[in-house]
Order: sequence, then structure tokens, then C-alpha cells
Amino acid sequence: MLTDNASSKVTAAHLSRTALLYVRQSSLKQVLHNTESAIRQYDLRGKAIALGWAAAQITVIDIDQGHSGASAADREGFQQLVAEVSLGRAGIVLGLECSRLARNNADWHQLLGALRHDRHADLRRRRPL
Repeated sequence: MLTDNASSKVTAAHLSRTALLYVRQSSLKQVLHNTESAIRQYDLRGKAIALGWAAAQITVIDIDQGHSGASAADREGFQQLVAEVSLGRAGIVLGLECSRLARNNADWHQLLGALRHDRHADLRRRRPL
């Protein structure tokens, strides 16, 4: 359930951009046997819709399924996400846990660096929406 506070954080500028949903599990074994995690991650699409994004505005990036988050070097999806953010195309980035995005400081700094150049980005630590 979304709070009024969560909805109030989203502006028209955010909604004019794409919602990016990043889905990743660390190993092929997890992908095959831990389907509940995948379902919970894909269900975040509903949060984007509840916040005002049209279904057609939501891009699901799940090409990194089965790849460890230890490094972004072999994660094409993470690189796509950083590129979209860097180009100012992302209105929101959704992920079930921060560890789905990155597990080391260099990768985090790559993503945060892209966000710093976006005047609409809110980098403050927040409770989940």
C-alpha cells in the first residue's frame, strides 16, 4: 500500500520519463528454484502504476537474471540502467532491495554519479514507497 507521502514525491517531471524496474537474482539456481523472489520483484511494476506511470512507460530490465551483483562488469542490464539514468530518461528506478542493483562501492558510485547530474533526482535516504 502506498502512502500519500510516497505519491507526493512523484512530480510531473518524473512521470514524463520512464519507470525502470531492475530484476536480478544472483544465480541460475535461484532463478529456477526461488520463484517467489522473482514474483515479488516483478510485482514492483504495480507500484510504478500506482504512482502514476502508464504500463507502457515501464521498462523491465531483467537480462541480469542469474548473474551475481558482485560486479557490474558482466551485467548488461545494470549498464543499461546506468545509461538510461545518465541520459535523463529515468523518472524512477525500482528494485526490491538495494543489493539487487549493486554490491560494491564502485558500482554504486557509477549509478549515484549518474543521478547527481539529474536535477529531479532525490538522493536522500527514504523509506520504501
